[in-house]
Amino acid sequence: MAKQGQWVLVKLRQMIMSGDLAPGTRIAEIPLSEQLGVSRTPVRLAFRTLEQEGLLQREGRRGFSIRKVGEKEIRDAVEVRGVLEGLAARLVAEQGLSKKGRAVLLECLEKGDTLFSKGTITEEDMSSYHDLNMVFHQTLIDLADNSALSLAVARNNHLPFASYSSIAVDLKALDREFMRLKLAHMQHHILVDALERGQGARAEAVMREHAYAGALYFEMFWGNRRRYGDVTFITAAAE
Repeated sequence: MAKQGQWVLVKLRQMIMSGDLAPGTRIAEIPLSEQLGVSRTPVRLAFRTLEQEGLLQREGRRGFSIRKVGEKEIRDAVEVRGVLEGLAARLVAEQGLSKKGRAVLLECLEKGDTLFSKGTITEEDMSSYHDLNMVFHQTLIDLADNSALSLAVARNNHLPFASYSSIAVDLKALDREFMRLKLAHMQHHILVDALERGQGARAEAVMREHAYAGALYFEMFWGNRRRYGDVTFITAAAE
């Protein structure tokens, strides 16, 4: 997805999660593209992605509405993602990390290290992190070499906030976003170390925790009073 398209997607997720676009609100391409100052194409593509993620539901031929998502639905989706990615990590560690797969993962780590070495982060940096995060997670799934697992991950990605592509950011608090994303990147480092050492149980545990990290970061940086419909973003420890 082009940079502008990625920005629109992240912006809409943020608007949904903050309540600026409340559950039941009808949205359409033209007014929203005018509001965001972009063409209709990136808005249309974002609508398709958000519909697949379970955040939008189609209303007639041209419009969508914001879907009400329950807290349990999000918790269930995050739990399943943790189990699936944890299984993938364990399989890769036990089967042995291939030279090619290791190279891809290390390249993602190197790019992330360069990005975070500045000590600050920009909107463009966050878009770059999104791209390398997608490559990292998808590579892990591919390296597991398990078609049933890949299919299960693809299906779960359609549930609200379950996909590793669902990164929402607070553009008004880039210092906090820097901390949040750097912590996630450090977990990637820990995972690769476990994979290289063939430590299946450790790799699985890292990915399970990584899947819950999003909810933890929302609690740390946004507080548990920010709501989307009947959803409260709280720490995993409160489960």
